[in-house]
Amino acid sequence: MIHGIDHLAIAVASLDDAVAYWTTHLGAVEVHRETVSEQRVNVVMLRVGDLKIELLQPTSDDSPVAKFIAVRGPGIHHVALRVDSTDSELSIMKAGGATLLDEGARDGAEGTKVGFIHPRTLGGVLVELVEHSRHES
Repeated sequence: MIHGIDHLAIAVASLDDAVAYWTTHLGAVEVHRETVSEQRVNVVMLRVGDLKIELLQPTSDDSPVAKFIAVRGPGIHHVALRVDSTDSELSIMKAGGATLLDEGARDGAEGTKVGFIHPRTLGGVLVELVEHSRHES
C-alpha cells in the first residue's frame, strides 16, 4: 500500500552549496547526513515544513546520479513514495507490466529498504518506493 510522498530527491553537484542555500534562504533544517555506498552517493535529508527533501551528491563519476547530472544537469532526480513493503509493491508493479530497476528491495538512506521503478513506466518520472523500519512512524 502506498501512503503518500516520502520525499523529493534532488541531484546536486555540491552538497555543501545546496545545503547552505536551502537552510539559509528557504528555512530548511538538516536532519540527516550519510553516504550510501551501494548507490555511490552522499545524502543530506532536509525538512522544509512537512516535506522532506533529499539532496544527492555522487561519490564517483560512474554513479547513476553522476550520469543523471552529466545528461540533465542538477535537478529533481526522483519522487519517493512511502510503502508498507518495498518487495510487495515491486512485485505488484512487475505483475502490472512495470519496468523495474530493482527486482527486490535494497538498502537506502536512514535504514530504509528501497526499490526503483523505471521512468518509462510512469510518464518519465523515476519513482522510488521506500519502506521505513517498523519502529518508525
